[in-house]
Amino acid sequence: MAMTRKQRRLSMIGGAGAVLAVAAGLILYALKDEIVFFQSPSDVAEHTVPHGQRIRLGGLVKDGSIDRQGETVRFVVTDGAADLSATYTGILPDLFREGQGVVAEGTVGNDGIFHADTVLAKHDENYMPKEVVEALKARGEWQMGADNPAAKGAPAADKTSQAETPSAPASRTN
Repeated sequence: MAMTRKQRRLSMIGGAGAVLAVAAGLILYALKDEIVFFQSPSDVAEHTVPHGQRIRLGGLVKDGSIDRQGETVRFVVTDGAADLSATYTGILPDLFREGQGVVAEGTVGNDGIFHADTVLAKHDENYMPKEVVEALKARGEWQMGADNPAAKGAPAADKTSQAETPSAPASRTN
């Protein structure tokens, strides 16, 4: 029995849809190991992160926590509710310092220490992950950016008044 034009067209569309679905499934399966989820120190403290799983850890570098021993740096990342000890070997970004935002990528070891292989230093709310900013603001720990109109999409001219306040850093780079 011969297929009509309409039946042939529908079978071609159905076949193409099936091929696309299989291709999308294979791509997602191949990328599952490359996906890295953002976590806060509180998430790690609540044991929601399995040891050895790659994560992005975000928060603030706790004051007085940086300990440099050669190329290895030990520091504590905090979100105001929980602290997590971290270690990193390598050259740190220029903006990395106590009290500043940080996003580090790595794994939590069986020792409970976060072993970072990538560290990104952040200097204001524009670059801090939203979850960390909200957690810090809720706890009253957020110092810069809470009233910063530039962080909420206002014109850049408003940043000059922010830079003149005593709590703002002397120089800003975006």
